[in-house]
Amino acid sequence: MPRHDYPIEDLAGNTIGKVTSGTQSPSLDKPIGMGYVTSAFAKEGTEIQVVAGGKRLATKVVKLPFYKG
Repeated sequence: MPRHDYPIEDLAGNTIGKVTSGTQSPSLDKPIGMGYVTSAFAKEGTEIQVVAGGKRLATKVVKLPFYKG
């Protein structure tokens, strides 16, 4: 699960930003988070990864809101 200050990396392992917040989404039943990345990686659909506890978690840039009911 993404947490505050976890690093965000590109797929090559270069640090490109950090997580500002994250939690488990009850409506999506999966982890979600927000963070800052360099502008080259901010396009919707860009695949990136969050480093959490030594593991690299596959993530993707999406538009807000995360869920439309």
